[in-house]
Amino acid sequence: MSIAVWLPLLLPLLAAPAARRLADALPPRTAALLLAVSAVLLAACSTAALGLLAGAGALRLPPVAALGHLVLPVVGDQVTVPAACVAAALLTAVAVALVHAVRRHVLLADRARRNAEQVGTAAGDLTVLSDARPDAYALPGRPGQPGRIVVTSGMLRALDPAEREALLAHERAHLSGRHHLFLTALALACACHPALRLLRAPLSYALERGADEAAAAAVGDRRLAALAIGHAALAGRPAPRPYAALSVATGPVPRRVSALLSPRAARTPRAIALLLAAVVTLSAGCALYAAVDLHGSIEVAQGEPR
Repeated sequence: MSIAVWLPLLLPLLAAPAARRLADALPPRTAALLLAVSAVLLAACSTAALGLLAGAGALRLPPVAALGHLVLPVVGDQVTVPAACVAAALLTAVAVALVHAVRRHVLLADRARRNAEQVGTAAGDLTVLSDARPDAYALPGRPGQPGRIVVTSGMLRALDPAEREALLAHERAHLSGRHHLFLTALALACACHPALRLLRAPLSYALERGADEAAAAAVGDRRLAALAIGHAALAGRPAPRPYAALSVATGPVPRRVSALLSPRAARTPRAIALLLAAVVTLSAGCALYAAVDLHGSIEVAQGEPR
């Protein structure tokens, strides 16, 4: 098997430096989409590479070779059995991490929904919790059901009426933009490759910036939206919640406030965008080439013309 199979395991490390630049330079929605899709593709390629390494090593074991009717003793000369064992262990760890991430998300989301339904007072898409601790977040709904905006009485008291309107507009933008899907995709990608965790901050920033702009447009006042975000962040206290529940106080608030007060035209750093696209393309190409190479080796080992 070609050395190309190892590259998808290393290339995600190159994506992080480009991510923050793109989050600052591109329109928020475009940046979020590009980061989420890149993370998913890089995770898929790295997982496929682990599968190919483990499979190539397994084919060198006599019982497996006999099962596959392999007439040659060696398949995948560059892959040693110890390396394949490590790949198999990592592949198992990825599967466990994926199950854990999904289970954690489902449990936390169900707990948050039950708490909102049992303790909160609902009015339209808004649920108010009787809690002195200032907090507010957008909670995705169950499949086929709309999401809700959850806000505590403490947060409502911390803001004036105009700021409350901006806060609710911000959270509604998270729900209407289905931003939780971006975070869920990244969380699953991070379970496949730990290096992709470096994309969390840029993606979160892009999503919050998108909601900030939507809130500013809804209230018709960028300064008011910036004040609401700043006051909510100062009053809010971090609380455990599903990773798909987005809060106005998330991310680098000073950068977000500065972007609202001093808007700049979006610019596309072509070199950075091309670098990220090249990393994803190269990773996919290497995984595909390794798969074709392994398939060809199997055909040769079976005595078939390559």
